[in-house]
Amino acid sequence: MLNADPLVQRPKLVNAALLARALDGLRPQVASPVEMWTRLTEQYVVDLDAVAALLPADEPETHWLAARD
Repeated sequence: MLNADPLVQRPKLVNAALLARALDGLRPQVASPVEMWTRLTEQYVVDLDAVAALLPADEPETHWLAARD
């Protein structure tokens, strides 16, 4: 995560509605959820729990065990 300079003002996105709007605006510009996290934390002050709730989680691929005979 960015080591933020406390003297530089960044917009705050702590409201879920504002955060959702920012996500919709950034979505065409980013290629992955990792890049979305990076852009949000570099450009805005965000509630990370709210971001996690709005971004889809990467689910691991299901690994099925071989059936026993």
